[in-house]
Amino acid sequence: MNVGKISNEDLKKYVFDNLHGRRSEVINGPNVGMDTSVIDFDGDLIVLSMDPITGTTKDIGKLSINISCNDVSCERAEPVGVLMTILLPPKATLEELEQIVRQADIECEKLNLEIIGGHTEVTNAVNQIVVVTTVVGKLKKEDIPKRDEIKSGDIVIVSKYIGIEGTSIIYNENKNELSKIFNNDEIIEIEEMGNVISVLEESKIAKKYNIKHLHDITEGGILGAVWETANALDKKIVIDLNLIPVKNTSKKIANYYNIDIYRLISSGSMLMIIDEKDFENYRLDCLNKNILISEIGKVYNGDGSYLTEDNKEIEIEAPLGDELYKIV
Repeated sequence: MNVGKISNEDLKKYVFDNLHGRRSEVINGPNVGMDTSVIDFDGDLIVLSMDPITGTTKDIGKLSINISCNDVSCERAEPVGVLMTILLPPKATLEELEQIVRQADIECEKLNLEIIGGHTEVTNAVNQIVVVTTVVGKLKKEDIPKRDEIKSGDIVIVSKYIGIEGTSIIYNENKNELSKIFNNDEIIEIEEMGNVISVLEESKIAKKYNIKHLHDITEGGILGAVWETANALDKKIVIDLNLIPVKNTSKKIANYYNIDIYRLISSGSMLMIIDEKDFENYRLDCLNKNILISEIGKVYNGDGSYLTEDNKEIEIEAPLGDELYKIV
């Protein structure tokens, strides 16, 4: 493709024609000649989050929607619209662009939001396709997580399994190599991981319970998320390494590449802090939606983040990048 903005004709055919309106809050959406979108929230709070997809070239339309939506769900906000910037190298094709947009729109349909605008450009500044999304969500004031109420004895929990996104990306980028170490059932399990990287459902259920903090487990993995949470809340958090849920397929990939599964990007799993008395009801409510909830540690007075293994308490080091980048 030629460097610069794609033509208005191609923009309509390969982008706009693959988008669908879904939300009544969106008054003005994307169109040729329109530089802004307009949303009416009718008094609700606005929650915004932006993320790029740079660690993979596979399924980036799907990932770009879910990653930013996961971030706004950490405030228990409901995603409404997404602004999407797609930067294409000259070697990219219009068919690749269309696939990204279609993937993104399918994910928007699953999550009940719509693409409300963005930017599409061919540029020599990138050597692979880069997608950046900004999600706009709405939130009622009473639903804001009450982080100031976190106290010693509160429980630290995670949803699903750690390493979901990292396992999916590594496998998709290295299928020919990795298919040799997995049987058919394991391959099916890994391929399904790409369909469970959203944490919106557990965030939605969390509104019914006294969950005081939510944190999407992204770069740096579960250990990075625990370290970030302890520092953000100025509390001491201690987790038990043996209680952290991780699938054997993820462990096999980690062992194969000699990486630390506990520092692998884990979108699809959320770290939360909940009052002890609400834990079991929340766990069962999520289980009814086929979402595993596991207790992995507790909050204490003090500061710092620690893990226990073999009756030893070890301080968790600050995250210094993700294990994913050692492979892809």
